[in-house]
Amino acid sequence: RLRDTPEDICFEATANAIALHPARPLLAAGDVDGDVYLYSYSCTQGENRQLWSSGHHLKSCRDVAFSQDGQKLLTVSKDKSIHVLTVEEGRLETRFPKAHSSALNCVLPIDTHLFATGDDDGGLKVWDLRKGDVVLEARQQEEYISAMAVDGNGKILLTASGDGTLGVFNVKRRRFDLLSEPQNGDLTSVVLLKRGKKVVCGSSEGTIYLFNWDGFGAASDRFALRAESIDCMVPITDSIVCVGSLDGVIRVVNVLPNRVLGCIGQHLGEPIEQLAVAPGGQLLASCAHDQKVKFWDISALGGLVVDDYRKKKKKGVPLRALSSKAAGSGADFFADLRDEAEPEAAVGSDSD
Repeated sequence: RLRDTPEDICFEATANAIALHPARPLLAAGDVDGDVYLYSYSCTQGENRQLWSSGHHLKSCRDVAFSQDGQKLLTVSKDKSIHVLTVEEGRLETRFPKAHSSALNCVLPIDTHLFATGDDDGGLKVWDLRKGDVVLEARQQEEYISAMAVDGNGKILLTASGDGTLGVFNVKRRRFDLLSEPQNGDLTSVVLLKRGKKVVCGSSEGTIYLFNWDGFGAASDRFALRAESIDCMVPITDSIVCVGSLDGVIRVVNVLPNRVLGCIGQHLGEPIEQLAVAPGGQLLASCAHDQKVKFWDISALGGLVVDDYRKKKKKGVPLRALSSKAAGSGADFFADLRDEAEPEAAVGSDSD
């Protein structure tokens, strides 16, 4: 039987990190016990399969990422090690045991050979798999590196940090460029939108900060969500991001004009750890403290049109349900959308 989305994948421990393969229906996950799993997923009932698992990490696996060619899986851990696994068999190909002096928090492939890692003390390293060594090392930020992003040319690397700053590094010239002014709260996520002209950061205070590509020193705009925090963020289109929060809700947010468009799904009351988009942009995966990976249909988001004109918000109106699995999309669907004719009235955001 065909479903709109694949069935949930359940784990024995909380999954900290997930990644979706750039070309195939494969999901990688790392959990708090240090185990790494590879699953194939399908919209056909009962067709999700575990392909392999790896227990090489001694402590919690904090992040996983597929290489750009999809042949390798990079994993980083609280045990300070980096592992490079083959996607086909899960074989450990390369291991950097004491990669950083403190626990690793995130990993980002830059191109076929280069990847970046960030640790709990603000340390950044860029590695070259051909040399098997570090080509750029810096410690410019004072708190953990929470997330990283790189431009389309693989030249400029951005790091979001718990000290509230955005770090800018030039990978091609192997140097640190600048730090932004500290924002309120920890910066928890960073993505590029508007054809790379805007940088969007989420914060632990529930505020989204916008930076111009040529003006990293200070935020150009900000707006607050009615969310306890923004813990993770992924771009869906050139203007739309999905945001995961401590309250377990996955919000759909349009940037410039700044709007919360609604809710695509939720892990009820469980903090969301990470989000990932499938190739083709039809599916979103999320992992949370409920030890599940859930899938959401995001095919409708690309067609959303956001009006520049902003109607006055009404207090207490629920978030608009943007998928059949989102809360409020059952029998009381239209009750939740009593203002459907004016969706902007139900927006849960505040903009300067």
